[in-house]
Amino acid sequence: MKRQEKIPVVYFLLGTLTLAFLAMLFWSARDPGAEAQTDEYRVVTERTVPREAAAERGPIDINTATADELQELMGIGPALAQAIVDYRAEHGPFASVDELLEVSGIGEGKLDGIREDVTVGGGDE
Repeated sequence: MKRQEKIPVVYFLLGTLTLAFLAMLFWSARDPGAEAQTDEYRVVTERTVPREAAAERGPIDINTATADELQELMGIGPALAQAIVDYRAEHGPFASVDELLEVSGIGEGKLDGIREDVTVGGGDE
């Protein structure tokens, strides 16, 4: 029988470190997004009516529009459309488009986004 040579401890440690290094490389090369999954989600809203169709239709009168009609405006969903209708029912007709700022949920940015698509009674702003 031949005598087996012992692998020196240094070579054994170098081999082990090399395997560990290669395993780490393989592990880090996987899909980086797989680890970063969270319970968060993102909501993307889209305009339900293209701007060209809105231009053909003309501006929406916020004093007579239904909640469904108001939802055609960019950034106005069911809850905000209903808030506009409720505000109008409680406070009477809007005197100007700027009065939409009084509706909870409408700020300067949202108003600027819909300003050209809305009017108050007969086209006055």
